[in-house]
Amino acid sequence: MRDANVIIVGGGVMGCGIALRLRQAGARVTVLERSIPGAEASSAAGGILAPQMESEGPGPFLELCLRSRALYPDFAAELHALTGVNVDYLPSGLLHLAFDEAGAQRLKATVDWQRALDLRAELLGPAEVHALEPQLSPQVVAAARFPDDHQVDNRLLTRALTMAAARVGATFRTGYVRGVVEEHGRVVGVDLDGETLRADAVVIAAGSWSGLVQGVSVDPRVVRPARGQMVQLQTRLPLFSHVLFSDKGYVIPRADGRVIAGSTLEFAGFEKNVTAEGLHRILALAMELCPALASAPVQETWAGLRPYTEDHLPILGAGPLPGLFLATGHFRNGILLAPITARLMAQAVLGESTSVDLAPFRFDRFPRR
Repeated sequence: MRDANVIIVGGGVMGCGIALRLRQAGARVTVLERSIPGAEASSAAGGILAPQMESEGPGPFLELCLRSRALYPDFAAELHALTGVNVDYLPSGLLHLAFDEAGAQRLKATVDWQRALDLRAELLGPAEVHALEPQLSPQVVAAARFPDDHQVDNRLLTRALTMAAARVGATFRTGYVRGVVEEHGRVVGVDLDGETLRADAVVIAAGSWSGLVQGVSVDPRVVRPARGQMVQLQTRLPLFSHVLFSDKGYVIPRADGRVIAGSTLEFAGFEKNVTAEGLHRILALAMELCPALASAPVQETWAGLRPYTEDHLPILGAGPLPGLFLATGHFRNGILLAPITARLMAQAVLGESTSVDLAPFRFDRFPRR
């Protein structure tokens, strides 16, 4: 299968990452995108690489996220070598802040189970927190520090992955995929604006739109759009160095003084509006974490649609028909999971044993509606 002809529907970080790995393995690859590659969730994210902070507990998903995080230093270096684009991978560490005793106890429980797994995590008291980050709110009573949770500039990553896939020989085409083409119970290509493009395998990596591709047989309610609104502020000098998180949201410090603040979680269909309520919530959260941000100019606002599943796990691997593969539903971990998803999906498409068991992420784990 290494000389297979593969079509990938979706040109975000997932589609381009998979295209890169398939081309490097010898496959012929065409990436289909209805607009500009990476224009949707990939460019609208924050770029936090935080499997420990995001984790709800031990299990296959945490292991998948940790494996992907471990790939990032070499992944960033590879993309720089291929394209000359520095994706600003930054080992900044992350602080999850608590503002009351109940929150501090929840952080302690998280730190305890993670340390039991030999993951680096520590609970800091208020004096330790403010010694580390003096500009934080004086109302902070505790913080969990995850030194191995990092960040990347997701817009630069998206650009680099698109360039890298093209550099190794992937073909990009713009158009609307009406559906997959099935013959004798097998997917053999796609309908692109009325033109049939044939392939040995089709990978659906269309984010929130994956379930809308006709013939994929994934209920659109299984993978649905979750709107997240974001704000970019600008400071003259960075006010803090860690990614800051609370139960209400986060702020991400870029090395050049930009601060990315987010995010809302809204089920508003495919509307990408930025709303007054959303901006109010995000700016209030940012100033609660770091009061000095109150004087920072607002540079940009935007909203993106993240592919949401009810169990917050992605859908990875073979689809409901031979020749069809799915890589979607990454929700807010898409940037984090890009390197491991690219590797695993290339292995699956080429008929190889995947280096991670994909059974927990199968498309058919959801009950039929």
